Amino acid sequence: MFVSHPPISLSARPVVHVAHGGGPYGNTRRALEPVDLSPVHGRRVLLKPNVGRVASAGSGIVTHSEVVAAAIDAFREAGAEVAVGESPIVGVKVTEAFASAGIAAIAAARDCPLIDMDRRRFVELPVPEGQVIQSLRVCAEVLEFDFVVSLPVMKMHMHTGVSLAVKNMKGCLWRRSKVELHMLPPVAESNIKPLDVAIADLASVLRPHWSIVDGTVGMEGLGPSAGQPKPLDVVVVSTDAFAADSVSCQLMGTTAEAVPHLRLGAQRGYGVIDPNRLAVAPDRWRDFALPFAPPPENLTIEFPNINVLDCGSCSACQSTLLLFLNRYRDQIFDYFPSQTMIQVAIGKGHADLPDGTLLIGNCTTDHRERGIFVPGCPPVGSQIFAAISAPPPAPGAQDASGPDIE
Repeated sequence: MFVSHPPISLSARPVVHVAHGGGPYGNTRRALEPVDLSPVHGRRVLLKPNVGRVASAGSGIVTHSEVVAAAIDAFREAGAEVAVGESPIVGVKVTEAFASAGIAAIAAARDCPLIDMDRRRFVELPVPEGQVIQSLRVCAEVLEFDFVVSLPVMKMHMHTGVSLAVKNMKGCLWRRSKVELHMLPPVAESNIKPLDVAIADLASVLRPHWSIVDGTVGMEGLGPSAGQPKPLDVVVVSTDAFAADSVSCQLMGTTAEAVPHLRLGAQRGYGVIDPNRLAVAPDRWRDFALPFAPPPENLTIEFPNINVLDCGSCSACQSTLLLFLNRYRDQIFDYFPSQTMIQVAIGKGHADLPDGTLLIGNCTTDHRERGIFVPGCPPVGSQIFAAISAPPPAPGAQDASGPDIE
């Protein structure tokens, strides 16, 4: 089996350390204290937090800056050369994301390099065991550094159940290639979403050497960015990303077995999720659990009289829509007075759509004549509101706006 960076160990009984009650910096240092970091001495370590969006520390959207600070300090004290890198979602400038999260400040105070991993050309990485993907466009630094550390936020996720250490490695994919994992065709003779299979495929070649899961403030409900912050004040550390995710799932009130990409990856032998095969310290770690509200199965429950037609969308477009609906839900019906049920479409896979649909994002451009089309990848909420509140075009007028595709 080819793995871009062989793991530190793929133990039959992985060790997982959990720290609670000491704040983001203290918990991270305490969870890392019993971990052998000696292999990094004289080597290069890339820290990969979740900073794909512009948000502040403690929002539950991005990795807490003090968790990153503690990781920088711990790996440097072990003799490593450390840098922090990210490839954000489409439309986000990584410098703004680092600044908003507070990571720019803690990195500057430590003279630690911050890397925009999209600035260089990608490396095409083969996926020999891939079931739905055969290669990946990977940011070059991920393959050049000696060690990679995944530092995700503890989140529920609308598409993948949870977003933790394994899923965070999707942020190592170059630029818009992340979106391609959301556009895959259905898997033959399977009811498993192709995105879940793709993340398991990704884990066959991109697994971190250490995982540091930031549960300082997680996100429940409509994650990865439109849910509610969930303070938990924990940090989870392991050399096995699947094991770290398994313990994190239990702290969130769910199980890794219920998360398709974790179950699939474990079945293939990429890590361990069975709680009975994990050595977790301290013994009372389950006392720190606090159940997270899961993502709703149907958004029409969350937003009555709004039918979201989602076929192959990515989390960026879905999050944009959810933030828009949260903000404008009381005003949107003023602009659809004749409709008792508003149809909203996102994603690229629609064969047909009803007349009068609100079409959000470039992926719906093929159906733009069906209703109100809002271009962008993704558009922001104010653009959507401007589109629905604008007066209708004069008869015969042409729509000069086109899809904002690079």
